Amino acid sequence: MTKGGMESVEVFTSEGKGRGLKAQKEFLPGDVIFAEPAYAAVVFDSLTHVICHTCFKRQERLHRCGQCKFAYYCDRTCQRAAWLNHKNECSAIKKHGKAPTENIRLAARIMWKIEREGSGLAEGCLVSIDDLQNHVDSFDEEEKKELRADVESFLEFWPPQSQQFGMQYISHIFGVISCNGFTLSDQRGLQAVGVGIFPNLCQANHDCWPNCTVIFNNGNHEAVRSMFHTQMRIELRALTKISPGDELTVSYVDFLNVSEERRKQLKKQYYFDCTCEHCKKQIKDDLMLAVKQGEGKPSAETVKEVIQFSKDTLEKINKARMEGLYHEVVKMCRECLKKQEPVLGDTNIYLLRILSIASEVLSYLQMFEEAADYAKRMVDGYLKIYHPNNAQLGMAVMRAGVTHWHAGLIEAGHGLICKAYAILLITHGPSHPITKDLEVMRVQTEMELRMFQQNELMYYKMREAALKNQKIQVMPEPSNETSPSLFHKKE
Repeated sequence: MTKGGMESVEVFTSEGKGRGLKAQKEFLPGDVIFAEPAYAAVVFDSLTHVICHTCFKRQERLHRCGQCKFAYYCDRTCQRAAWLNHKNECSAIKKHGKAPTENIRLAARIMWKIEREGSGLAEGCLVSIDDLQNHVDSFDEEEKKELRADVESFLEFWPPQSQQFGMQYISHIFGVISCNGFTLSDQRGLQAVGVGIFPNLCQANHDCWPNCTVIFNNGNHEAVRSMFHTQMRIELRALTKISPGDELTVSYVDFLNVSEERRKQLKKQYYFDCTCEHCKKQIKDDLMLAVKQGEGKPSAETVKEVIQFSKDTLEKINKARMEGLYHEVVKMCRECLKKQEPVLGDTNIYLLRILSIASEVLSYLQMFEEAADYAKRMVDGYLKIYHPNNAQLGMAVMRAGVTHWHAGLIEAGHGLICKAYAILLITHGPSHPITKDLEVMRVQTEMELRMFQQNELMYYKMREAALKNQKIQVMPEPSNETSPSLFHKKE
C-alpha cells in the first residue's frame, strides 16, 4: 500500500507486533525515507508565549493573534499558514474565556480537521486517524481517571455549533494522543516544546537498536519567495543500509538503560513487551553495569552501595536543578564521582549520568576546564554503548566539542566537533539548523587549529583579546529533562 510521497514504504502486518512499515527500495545511511507534516500539533502550555504556534521555533519577539490573544507567531507568514487550523480554535478560546490544556487543544484540532476533511485516509497518509491504536483498554485506573477528566474538559470547550462526536470516539482520540503524540523540539533541538500527531510515523515499530531515526524539522519560512518555503515536518532517516523488504524501526526510548529497565518503560508507556535482539540477548548490559576489574575489584556489596548512593544523589540533583541551585549540583556530582570512581567501570550508566550532568552544569557556570574533562570521559563511554549513528550521541559529542573549545582545548574541541558533524549529517541531514550551526563551528575551529599549530603563543593572545571584546557564548541553562522520549507521554 503506497500513498503520495510514501512510495518507498508499505504497511504490512508484523508477527506479534500488529502493523509495521517495510522498505520498498534500498536506502543508505542518511537517506530520508519519508517526510510527514503533522496531522495536528500544539505548543506545550508552559511555552505558548515564547514558541511560534506554526513552526515551533523559539523566537525573541513574536506576533500575538489579535483575536484570541493566545496564539503567537514568528511573523505574518506563519500566522497566515496557521489560520486554517487556528480559525475554529480562535473563536472557541474567545467564547470559553481561556485556552484549555495542550491535550484538549490537540484533540480539538484533530476533531476540527475531521469535521473539515472526514476521518478517512487523508492525503499522503497510509492509515486513517480511526485506525490508529488507542490502547484505552490497557489503561490503569489512574489513566482512566485522567481520560475521563480530559473528555469532560473537552466537552466544556467544544463549541455546540461544531460537529458533535460520541463519547467513545472522543475517548479514542485521547487514547491516540496518549500513545502516539510525538515530541516536537525547538529549532536547536535543545528543548521539547510541543506535541503532534503523525499517522505514518505511528506505523513504525520499536527496536532498541533501530535502523531509522526520526528528526523534527521546523521548516523554513525565511526565503523571500514563498515557493522556497518548507513546512514543519518529521523526517524518517536511515541510520544503516536498508534493503527492500526490511522492516523500518525506530527507538521509542533512549538506549542508555539496561534491557530490563527499557522493557519496563516500554510496557508502562506503550503497552508492549519488547522482543528485540538487544533486549532478548541483553546486549551491552554488561558495559552499562561495568565495575572496576583487576586487583582492587570491589565486592558485590560495595557495588550495590555505590549504585544506591548514585540513585539517591540523582534524585537530590534533580530537585536542586529544579530550584536552580547549580553550585549545589556541582558539589553533589563531585562527591558522587569520588565514590563511583574506585568502584564503577568507565561505561557504567550511573557514572555516565553523573558525568553528563556535571559537564553540562559546569559549562553553564563557565567552569570549562573541569567540564571538558568530564565531557571527554562521558563521550568515551557513550561511544562504546550507543549505535555509531545515534542522534543523542551526536548531540552529546557536539556539546563536548563546544565545551572543549571554551576551555581553550582547540585540538580536542575540533576533533569532537568533526566527529559530531559526521554523525549529524546522517541523523539530521546537512540542511537542519543544528547541522548548519555545527558546520560553522567546524570551519571556525579548523581555522583556529591551523593558527594554533603555527604559533601557540600568538593563538592564545588573539583568543584572549577576542574573548575580551565579545561576550563569551554562554552555554544554555541546563534543562531538567532527561533526553526526551520519541513520543510525548504525560508524566
